Formats: sequence, structure tokens, C-alpha cells
Amino acid sequence: MKLVVNIVAFALVILMNTLAVTLPLNNQSTGEISDRLDIMITPAGYVFSIWSLIYLLLAIWIIRQFPKDRRDLPLYQETSGLFVLSCLLNSTWILVWHYNYFLVSVFIMLGLLCTLTALYKRIKSTGPSLLDLAPFSIYLGWISVATIVNITYYLTDIDWNGFGISELLWAYMGLIVATLLTFWFRTRQHDLLYPLVFVWAFIGIGAKNMAEHSAYTYTAYALAVIILIFDLVYKRTRL
Repeated sequence: MKLVVNIVAFALVILMNTLAVTLPLNNQSTGEISDRLDIMITPAGYVFSIWSLIYLLLAIWIIRQFPKDRRDLPLYQETSGLFVLSCLLNSTWILVWHYNYFLVSVFIMLGLLCTLTALYKRIKSTGPSLLDLAPFSIYLGWISVATIVNITYYLTDIDWNGFGISELLWAYMGLIVATLLTFWFRTRQHDLLYPLVFVWAFIGIGAKNMAEHSAYTYTAYALAVIILIFDLVYKRTRL
């Protein structure tokens, strides 16, 4: 039964993403809404292709539940509820984003971040293989990035003055906070994949801002290299 519920929940996510592209919902694509405001910490459009990788890995995770000898594993039995909740939040976020409820989208994104964090911890407690954990390492990494971008988008949309601090300075601080987050996660969770998502995102952030903010671009590139080096040389590598 949990296998069926997982499949249905994941199918809902795929359906909502398909509708967001093909209709599109509310006659505007996800990217069109994102591009409406010039947010420095938003990566270039191609970076969002990481969703294809995330959904592919999630599909593989579900398919690996098909064999009868795996269905009763704690990996699936103890995580189904959180997985379904993550799918519902993902689908709901797409809906509210397309209908311009940006404040609501922030709260849903935060809920998705918390749900994925709990799901990640639950999966790790089951002693998973790399293939079992990888979808959620990358998914959690990307939602960590997306949460920062989502909050920044909303604050820009309502013309928040940033306590008098310039957008450029906030953008630099965002990069630094995100970098520290990867260091913390790498040392605490010993996860090799989570920081790589930030490397991917930082390169995209740099690419998007090259024309107007070259110093910011090179900072993003430099931090991407630092994260990558730290990720690869950190000794206690275990997933």
C-alpha cells in the first residue's frame, strides 16, 4: 500500500510540473515569473535543469521499492509519510507560485525544506546505500538554495528596503551564508553530494551576473571552487 501511495504522490508532482510547462498554469511559466524580477542570487536559467536529475533519482528510488524483498525495508516503511508530504508540498508550491501568491510560496517552501530535512535524517537512520540517499541529498541541497531565492524574490516583490543595506551587499552575504551552510552540512552529515548542488548553483549565479556585476561573479566562482575543494578533501567521507 505504501508503494502505491508513493507512486501516486510522485505522479502528482510530475503532473503538476508538466502542467506548469505545457498549459502553462495561469498562462505563465515558472521561469517567466522568476525572470520578472532581477534577483542577483537567482542562478541562470539552465541551472534549474537540476530538477530533471532530482526527479529521475526519485523515480529510481521508488522503482527500487518494487521487489517484494525491499518493500518492507525501514528505508520505505519509515519514510513513506514524509515522502508523500514532500510531494504534496512540492505540487502546492507550483500552484501558488503560478498564481502569484509569493508570501504563501515562502511558507510552503519552508515547509518543504523542513520536511526534506526530516526525511533525510529518517533515511540516514536506516543505513541507506548511496543510491538510496542520493536523491534526497541533492533534493535537500537544491531546496536549500531555492528557499534563499524564494525569500529574496518575495522581499524584492514587496520592495523591502533591506534595512538600508544595498542589494549587492545582501547578495554577497547570501553567498557567504550558503557557503557556511555547505561546510556545516559536510562536516556534520559527511555527505559528499549536498555541497555539489551549491557548486552548481554558484556557477549559475556567477554566469547570470557576469555582464553587470563581474566582482560578484568572480566571488561566486571562487566560493564554488572553495566548496568543491573542501568537499573533496574532507577526510571523513561517508554517506
